[in-house]
Amino acid sequence: MKFNTRLVFSLLLAALLLASCALAETVTFTGTVAAGATHEVYAPIGGTVDAVEAVAGQRVAENDVLVRLSTTKVYAEEDGTVTGVFGQPGDNAETVASKYGAVMYIEGESVYSIAASTDNAYNSTATKFVHVGETVYLSCYSDGKHTGSGVITAIEGTDYTVRVTSGEFLIGETVNVYRGESAVSTRRIGRGTLNRTSPTAVTGSGSIVSFAVSAGDAVQRGDLLFETLDGSFDGLYMSGSDITAGVTGVVSQIDAQQGSKIEKDSVVAVLYPENSMRVEAQIEEANLACVHVGDPVSIELVWNQDEEVTYDGTISMISAIADSADTAAEGESSVTYTVYIDFTPDENTRYGMSAVVTTLDREAEDSIEAPEEAEQEQEAEETEEKPEFRPDDLPEGFDPDKLPEGFDPDNMPEGFPPAKGGVTDEAEG
Repeated sequence: MKFNTRLVFSLLLAALLLASCALAETVTFTGTVAAGATHEVYAPIGGTVDAVEAVAGQRVAENDVLVRLSTTKVYAEEDGTVTGVFGQPGDNAETVASKYGAVMYIEGESVYSIAASTDNAYNSTATKFVHVGETVYLSCYSDGKHTGSGVITAIEGTDYTVRVTSGEFLIGETVNVYRGESAVSTRRIGRGTLNRTSPTAVTGSGSIVSFAVSAGDAVQRGDLLFETLDGSFDGLYMSGSDITAGVTGVVSQIDAQQGSKIEKDSVVAVLYPENSMRVEAQIEEANLACVHVGDPVSIELVWNQDEEVTYDGTISMISAIADSADTAAEGESSVTYTVYIDFTPDENTRYGMSAVVTTLDREAEDSIEAPEEAEQEQEAEETEEKPEFRPDDLPEGFDPDKLPEGFDPDNMPEGFPPAKGGVTDEAEG
């Protein structure tokens, strides 16, 4: 008969391990408090970090701000009135501008302009040469009843543009332009046609985060109009410029610095969710057969040297893969496995705390009654009513050597116990 030496060796090893577990009342091993789960926080849109509001190790609540992004702000370039707002928060500014020409328009205080030319200027060198920014006097060509003033805003060859700053005119009428404050022919520098000034188109780049104005609002040069962020919001749903915690827990890491760029969908922070704490401990291979999933254990956290604080725990999983073998001594190696233990932490528990885990002796645990249960059983025994002894309860052929339950020898009725073989004479009489 052939023997499988490898099988025999395995059986002997298993028997030795079981024997060692049977001899040992408890097994102790060490570990640390770790997270049973992680929560990654992603950037909903790209941008530049304006401020970092949390650090690693900080406890945060759901929706607390972790990172604030710096928005691009668009300001009014002139005084006027907002005449149209075609976008809304979440929209891409370039897409809106491609459809409507701009995100919004501003109608300036000057609503007229004149397309003029020096061809009809007084014939002199001075009147044939105009300058950007100079103030001019305006008078209608037909009868001179409509007058006002303006500023030359652009020049191209002999053509130039005048922005009307005061006066009442009719769109399309011909207007003489004079240098100075009166309609003197020798100071005429040209003539042109009055038109309606187009509203100023306001555009932007990126996605719109918020608007500071609405249609019909009066604005001054430098007023904030709207803000944008780089990229596009998913589904055009505007989530704001703040990146917030999605769960309540502890910040494990945060990958952002003030002034740095963040790409859309990049991981900004990693959180350990609340109540995800567990103990991860390493047990040696020789003690592996001594622990089982579901076993109760005692956990001692080494955070207070003056007071021993223990927690109840339960083994929830044992790794099926060995950890890296560490050299225990020359020519020897120590192979360990990770044991995961669930427990209920308190306000003193911190991630990374050292933990000492001890298995409980099942036989000793089963043989010891809980104090409350033992006390309740004792009270029940003390309060249990004892049956009262009555002579009439004696059975026929009563043997006085066999006292019935409840019989009190110190409180015997008169004439009892009867003599063996029958009742006493006194009882018979």
